[in-house]
Amino acid sequence: MDYNWDWSVLFQEPYFGWLLSGIRWTLLVAGCAWVIAFLLGSLIGVIRTLPSQFLRGIGAVYVEVFRGIPLLVQLFIWYFVVPELLPQDAGMWIKRELPLPEFTTAVVCLGTYTAARVAEQVRSGIQALSGDLANAGRAIGLTERQNYIHIRLPIAYRIIIPPLTSEFLTIFKNSSLALTIGVLELTAQSRQIENYTFHGFEAFTAATVVYLVITMSVVGIMRGIDRYFRIPSSSGERS
Repeated sequence: MDYNWDWSVLFQEPYFGWLLSGIRWTLLVAGCAWVIAFLLGSLIGVIRTLPSQFLRGIGAVYVEVFRGIPLLVQLFIWYFVVPELLPQDAGMWIKRELPLPEFTTAVVCLGTYTAARVAEQVRSGIQALSGDLANAGRAIGLTERQNYIHIRLPIAYRIIIPPLTSEFLTIFKNSSLALTIGVLELTAQSRQIENYTFHGFEAFTAATVVYLVITMSVVGIMRGIDRYFRIPSSSGERS
C-alpha cells in the first residue's frame, strides 16, 4: 500500500489541540453520564426488588424499554423528537437556549440507557444476598428504607463491582456515538483531523491508543476498589 506515514501531524497545531479537546469531551460525556447511570440505575434496581408488584412492574418496563432500543436510535429520539413533543416554549428553550444542547443530550441519553443495565446489576446483587441479612435488620428495628441503605445496598455494591466495571468501560466506548449529534469528542476530532490532513491512519491509531489508555486506567482503578471493598472470605482474609 502506497501510504505516506507522518505521525508528526498529530503534534502540530491545531490538530494536537483538537485531539486534546476530543479527549476532554469524551471524559466529560462518559463521566457525567456514568453519574446519572449509577444513581438512576441504583434506584431502578432497588425498585425491582421491592415487595410492591406495581413498582417492580415500573422498574421492569424501564429496563426493557431502554435496554431494548438501540442506543443510536435513543440518541436521535432525545435530540430530534423529544423537543418537538414538549410544549412549544419548552421545546424552543431546549433547541435555542439550553447551554451545550448536544453535550446535554448525549449525557442524558447515555446515562438513561446505561442506567437500565446498571439496574439489572444492582437487582442481581441485592437478590444474591441471604434473606437472613434483611431479617437481621428488621430484628434490630430498621425500616425497609434503612435496611436497603445500611445493609443491602452496601453489600450488593461490593458484590457487583466486576460487572459494574464492564458497564463503566462500555459507557466510554458508547460515548463515541455522540459525534452523530455534533459532540466533538475523540472519534469526531479524529475524523476532523483526517479530513484536514488526509492522515486517517495516524489519527484513528492515536484515538485507539487513547481509548486503550482510558480502558486500562478504569480497569486498574476498579480493581483497586474491588480489592479494598471485597467481602472477606470465610477464613477472615481478603481473597
